[in-house]
Amino acid sequence: MEARTEQTPELMDAQQRIRELSNDALIIELINTLNHLSRWLTPIHDWTVLDYALRRSERSVKQILAAMHDTEARAYSFMYAITTMTNPDLDKVPRIESPLGQDFDDRAGDALVTMAGFRRVRESSTSLLRALPDTAWHRSGFSRTDRDWTIQELAESLAVHDWRMLGEIDHVLARSGARAGIATVSRVSFEQIDAPFLPVLDLD
Repeated sequence: MEARTEQTPELMDAQQRIRELSNDALIIELINTLNHLSRWLTPIHDWTVLDYALRRSERSVKQILAAMHDTEARAYSFMYAITTMTNPDLDKVPRIESPLGQDFDDRAGDALVTMAGFRRVRESSTSLLRALPDTAWHRSGFSRTDRDWTIQELAESLAVHDWRMLGEIDHVLARSGARAGIATVSRVSFEQIDAPFLPVLDLD
């Protein structure tokens, strides 16, 4: 849904892993993104570190979350059109993304408000997907200006986008000091985020 990115080995591995998921497992993957974000962000004490970028050339956590929201909203509008119409013209589906320019920080709400907005749209997407039989995932819409999409491809593209955005958020959090003073379970790195959490007991 966004501009094409460089195909690194890590990205290609993530794409392959996501393509191999069953439909049910893919839905769980999309739901887990919400859990990961909540695990990382809600315990942070100083929310202002999420709202502003460390450098002008980088995005803040709030901006990354807004990009996730906008990508999700676009994909959901396509999936809804494909679900309710036969081979719809996706070029005619209204665009509902929000601009992410230099004035982004003037948009209402902090990063956690932005995360809540993403959560609402993601829950709409996963509810739609759960309601579909597996055969409906192959339904498609066409575009003359971009590319054709099936529901399957849209769901997979969201999971790949999540993988990229979670990695970017992890990088920002690690460099900003936002994780200082919060529980170990919420300081877990992106590479370890799917591993079971085993608390260490202090017996001394």
